[in-house]
Amino acid sequence: MSSTELPFVPPANVLPRVAPVGVEEGERLRSVELPGITLSVRSRPPAREGLPPALYVHGLGGSSRNWSALMPLLDGVVDGEAVDLPGFGDSPPPDDGDYSVTGHARAVIRLLDASGRGPVHLLGNSLGGAVTTRVAALRPDLVRTLTLVSPALPELRVQRTALPTGLLAVPGVTALFTRITREWTAEQRVRGVMALCYGDPGRVTDEGLRNAVGEMERRLRLPYFWDAMSRSARGIVDAYTLGGQHGLWRQAERVLAPTLLIYGGRDQLVGFRMAQRAARAFRDSRLLTLPDAGHVAMMEYPETVATAFRELLLDTGELEAGSMTEPEAGAEAGGDGGVRTGVEPAGAEADRGVRASGAGTGGGARGSGTAGGAPGPETGGAPFGASTGG
Repeated sequence: MSSTELPFVPPANVLPRVAPVGVEEGERLRSVELPGITLSVRSRPPAREGLPPALYVHGLGGSSRNWSALMPLLDGVVDGEAVDLPGFGDSPPPDDGDYSVTGHARAVIRLLDASGRGPVHLLGNSLGGAVTTRVAALRPDLVRTLTLVSPALPELRVQRTALPTGLLAVPGVTALFTRITREWTAEQRVRGVMALCYGDPGRVTDEGLRNAVGEMERRLRLPYFWDAMSRSARGIVDAYTLGGQHGLWRQAERVLAPTLLIYGGRDQLVGFRMAQRAARAFRDSRLLTLPDAGHVAMMEYPETVATAFRELLLDTGELEAGSMTEPEAGAEAGGDGGVRTGVEPAGAEADRGVRASGAGTGGGARGSGTAGGAPGPETGGAPFGASTGG
């Protein structure tokens, strides 16, 4: 079955009522109606007028809330918005049932074209990394810089721990899995997801766990939840098999925007070894490797990721030295637990192996995914249907 076939789900106007989506302090949600899709967009008021726009794109099974730890750290640097991809978070399924990487990229492009906010600083995690890579390659006019956290780019030797997530793409497997796990509680599912997505699940606070469990309970009531998961997983697999100019690695080579690559040494879904290949593929790239991070570094080490992003902007002239507010300057100096990121142009490291910066070792780092009470990974289906995976 093709990932672009029309799914059998109820129309959006007859979907059951579920609990409202969680919103952190200072955040607001709005719904944007576009041709064929309706997108939920999470935003924060910028610290001042005139800041350049940024758009955050989550991974498989995630939502815009996956960026709630990072967004407030960049309030004084960018005017940030995070989108729920079609079928995820608070966005209903797309009218055409297209959950392919191209379909998600088309949704992002439509949002940017309609809002007139481009060019933006574009940030993506996992599936969102593949989606934003495609956007940057196809529409360079919409992208100022590109930041990729564990991007789901094709791997010849997929990690064994990532195979269960890939099986979601096989027709019939999702239905089998939902029967097998019918008795699992939302907390059991969330803990399984966190074990897969975090380098150290112990960094998640009690509040973060409660928020994630509540979100899981909400999503499991949505009749299209597993359909969106399985078809998006199938979309990733399809994208991995594409060759020629449509291949993701070929498109990575076409990206003109300055690119920041962030990889976690304990990532069980995207191979850490892929950092070096990515650094070579993106023509104007900087590489940050976090030995202790898992698949969602922006949730585990938000200060470190924020510092690396600001360094990208300083390096590319998008941010003037001395233009940050006092709290931001403090984060720049300290990062997570006082550890500097050590971001470097990737070309200098490519022939000597991937740089392993010291981030992730600071004892004073924030609890994972908890800036202002932001949750841990919010989706999934336990170790099998991993949130933000791929």
